[in-house]
Amino acid sequence: MNPMQSAGRRLMILAQDLVLYIVGLATLILIGEEVWTMIDNRAVELADILLLFIYLEVLAMVTLYLESGKLPVRMPLYITIVALARYLILDMKEMDNLRMLIVASAALILALTVLVIRYGHLKFPYSRGDG
Repeated sequence: MNPMQSAGRRLMILAQDLVLYIVGLATLILIGEEVWTMIDNRAVELADILLLFIYLEVLAMVTLYLESGKLPVRMPLYITIVALARYLILDMKEMDNLRMLIVASAALILALTVLVIRYGHLKFPYSRGDG
């Protein structure tokens, strides 16, 4: 790798880490705001807990990426499944049957996708050189 490519690679890694720290900080701010809202309302609802789980998954994803430099495909899928469940729970009364079925089907498809990916990792693991 020539010096220009090496410098460019270091710059991209630095930019990537900077953005990850910004995402982590923004997530921490959102967690603080959500906790403050629960304290202010003097009530904790299921929607609040599910939102905190989404934030927790985002933080775990950022931490994992910073520690290992790798992002498992399953992490964003978990976040999306929880977000769809939260959407279903909060807006179920206003949804028609078709929309409810579509959202539930999307969550099921994502869950099956996680199973397929997990099965693939167990049955066909990466060799040491593949990452």
